[in-house]
Amino acid sequence: MTITTNLKQIYETDENLWLEETIKLLKQRQFTQLDIENLIEELISLGKRDLAKAKSLLRQIMIHILLLQYWQIEYERNYHHWLGEIKTFRYDLNNHLNTNLMNKLQDDLENIYQSAIDFVQVKTDLTIFPEKCPYTLAELLDDNYLP
Repeated sequence: MTITTNLKQIYETDENLWLEETIKLLKQRQFTQLDIENLIEELISLGKRDLAKAKSLLRQIMIHILLLQYWQIEYERNYHHWLGEIKTFRYDLNNHLNTNLMNKLQDDLENIYQSAIDFVQVKTDLTIFPEKCPYTLAELLDDNYLP
């Protein structure tokens, strides 16, 4: 049984051990011993997780900016909470971003905005939101920006 076969079996039973062994092989540059099939699967999954996290954080920023900007009846009671949420989500997103994720967020900005609008409409019963995203990605990521 080869190391690659063992790695494939390990992957099925102990993903963390598989990861540790794969990292060792990569550091030792023993590329022929790698479980390439599962390594590719894990890298694809990692990319999807990173993008999903970035979209979720951006959506949360949009949701709280929309609440802050449009839900006047709850403004006084929730203003500081919404500001805190915006600040936290911006911090988390800015620490998570790389150039590739920024480009993907930019490309999907309208879809993310629409999902934020869907949520805010259900929460508030408001229907007064702009049809198109009124914010740029740079504004949404900027700690000093509020509409």
